[in-house]
Amino acid sequence: MKPSIQKKLAHLCNRLEELNLLLSSEDATASMDNYRKLSREHAELGPIVEQYLAYKQVETDIRDAEEMATDPDMRDFMEEEIKAGREKLETTALELQKLLLPKDPNDERSIFLEIRAGTGGDESALFAGDLFRMYSRYAERQRWKVEVVSANDSELGGYREIIAKVDGFGAYSKLKFESGGHRVQRVPETETQGRIHTSACTVAIMPEVDEIMDVDINPADLRIDTYRASGAGGQHINKTDSAVRITHLPTGIVVECQDDRSQHRNKAQAMSVLAARIKDTQVRAQQSKEAATRKSLVGSGDRSERIRTYNFPQGRITDHRINLTLYKIETMMQGDLDELINALVAEHQAELLAALGDESL
Repeated sequence: MKPSIQKKLAHLCNRLEELNLLLSSEDATASMDNYRKLSREHAELGPIVEQYLAYKQVETDIRDAEEMATDPDMRDFMEEEIKAGREKLETTALELQKLLLPKDPNDERSIFLEIRAGTGGDESALFAGDLFRMYSRYAERQRWKVEVVSANDSELGGYREIIAKVDGFGAYSKLKFESGGHRVQRVPETETQGRIHTSACTVAIMPEVDEIMDVDINPADLRIDTYRASGAGGQHINKTDSAVRITHLPTGIVVECQDDRSQHRNKAQAMSVLAARIKDTQVRAQQSKEAATRKSLVGSGDRSERIRTYNFPQGRITDHRINLTLYKIETMMQGDLDELINALVAEHQAELLAALGDESL
């Protein structure tokens, strides 16, 4: 393990001892806000220090075994112990470094999923529908709730645009690398010559904002329009101005919501989506600055970046960021995305570990 990481871990051990003293003092609960803050820090540092102490114990066990290996009668046995100890040390060091990785504060959040048809006309809209079903079925496997916020249907099926809330613990941590351009290659049902067409959709994954107040939105910067909803919904939906369109003038972001009969609920939902979009814009701007100094293989947040190709004739899905090709397109389109998502998470962790090793304290 690098000296810089060892130094950081020693500092965390000292900090945990300091926290133990602070939390056990008589006036620890004088300020409940401070008490909660210290308790949270203690809970975060505990597993790291515990793993570090286990690492130090393995080091001690190896040294003891090396000393005992000088005895000819014990040499063979001790050499096996040393070999096993070094393997355990390597594994423990890797787990320890993973615990040290910076945590994404949004990982535990629910998300807003946006899918927009791009090049390819009706086929692109059909593909948008396929992607929405894929993510919905993956969400079902995770026991998350999917609620459509707004949808712009295509005449032949699918969606020109669909926005849905995916409500579940850790949804962002699993799906955050899905943002970007998704390209499909297949023979459309309307194609009589059997030619393969290429079309594309854009996917955006945005963490839900806890409170709209967390994002600075000046009411004077909003234009709010109400109108009669269109599409299915019975007589009521066409008789009242329940649909809401909110335009954020400084950024030009427009959010529409018409899926609920209540104008009040539609407005609240639209404001939630707007806050998430504004926050997402801010985060992507920050990521762009970071990318200038460190290349990010996954999670760059660049909507124009083509991240994945779905080739139906060959039965394959290729993620271009990590050069991974899987020949299981049918099961993946049914929501079996674990292998792909786990590979993206592992690549991201490897990148963070490399950056951690390069840090100097």
